[in-house]
Amino acid sequence: RYLANKCSIASRVDCFADTTSDIFGLKLKEQVEERLKFYESGARPRKNIDVMHLAQKQVAAMEDAEDAAVDESEKKKEKKKKKKRKAEDDDPEKESDEPVKKKKKKKKHRKGVI
Repeated sequence: RYLANKCSIASRVDCFADTTSDIFGLKLKEQVEERLKFYESGARPRKNIDVMHLAQKQVAAMEDAEDAAVDESEKKKEKKKKKKRKAEDDDPEKESDEPVKKKKKKKKHRKGVI
């Protein structure tokens, strides 16, 4: 029954969480293992609230690290775009005042099939 309850909690967290992470599942697994040790040796397991607070802190730290990595990659992309734009602006050969004329395709005459 205890294992089923922990599995149910883990599936709900996975379903309703904004980001995917295995941290909650691992913490709940540790709680089940602590419960089994409690039956074997009598060592008291940690309380669920303490474990969930610890898991939330770890998930928040992981999300902050991911956000920082995304910010750095966006900055690099922006720098590349600026360099590319600057190179295009400095290159006078590519710029021309005359608009490019497109060739029109000739239409083939089709006989209607009825």
